[in-house]
Amino acid sequence: MQALAITSIGETAFTTVEMPKLGPQDVLLEVGCVGLCGSDLNTFRGFNPLVKLPRIPGHEIGGTIVQTGPDVPTEYTSGATAIVIPYTACKKCSACRAGRPNACKFNETLGVQRDGGMASQLVVPYDRLILNDQLSLREQALVEPLSVGFHAVQRGSVTQNDTVVVLGAGMIGIGAVVGALARGARVIAVEISDAKQATLRSLGVQDIINPLTDSLSDRVATLTNGHGADVVIEAVGLPETFRSAVDLTCFGGRVVYVGYAKAEVSYNTSLFNLKELDIMGSRNATRSDFEAVIDHLQTKPELAQKLISRVFSWQDAAQAFPFWEANRQDIFKVMIDMQGNDND
Repeated sequence: MQALAITSIGETAFTTVEMPKLGPQDVLLEVGCVGLCGSDLNTFRGFNPLVKLPRIPGHEIGGTIVQTGPDVPTEYTSGATAIVIPYTACKKCSACRAGRPNACKFNETLGVQRDGGMASQLVVPYDRLILNDQLSLREQALVEPLSVGFHAVQRGSVTQNDTVVVLGAGMIGIGAVVGALARGARVIAVEISDAKQATLRSLGVQDIINPLTDSLSDRVATLTNGHGADVVIEAVGLPETFRSAVDLTCFGGRVVYVGYAKAEVSYNTSLFNLKELDIMGSRNATRSDFEAVIDHLQTKPELAQKLISRVFSWQDAAQAFPFWEANRQDIFKVMIDMQGNDND
């Protein structure tokens, strides 16, 4: 079976791997479309400490069922299409026992701690699939990254009465933007790429701040009548944006960290107490987050067209990482269409 692996920093190669073995509760998928995640790009760039090379990347996956194990329920039929939930859950750790398997202590994500979906076929347990015959394979591959943003919105308990500042308009930030807008919140997007502004406005964002050209704190203060944001969602992962999240949040507000900083972060912790902030982490996504995104995509078919920046065919997949690396400021989502289709 053919797969594309990140073999060393800045290098990918097609390789031949063994056909996956099917267990009693497993499903064999023909991979249809794979989205590239920022974590995949960081692996390619050598900045992902969770990954050991070589690694087959890819955890944003839509595919078609080819075969099932003997203990798989009958609704998982050959020919059905499905979205992959790419995380594992031990069902024994404190997070799993608390009903939060997305934060499993021993989670292994496809393409990160174990080989992912950038291969012609993939075996996953049936309970890691969501059957869906409404979305295209490309739309299915868009569900996971948007779900991570939706989960951050859920963690922040966002309502229609909130003003939400989203720091960063990569795909996770975009998921938070779309999720907050879907709840009726007002969203202020903070993004350094002017090239992304038109898409953000088409999604319904009225206020966009480029912190390289505007004073972030002054603009947020002006837009919120001096109060600050009810919720700030950090989706960049830099020490300065971690601190900005606390500074920009109003008294009695909520901070959600979905990015994670690669360096230590120092704070003026008095603001934690003075503002009595709710400060939360956000990791991965739950099945209900996936289902919320699926429902949203089914009602807004134009969304995928706005967010999928470039699609590479399988035979050209090795070009995807260098392309994204060279065009990072302009790109929302890069995908690999395993069926051989591409676009310019």
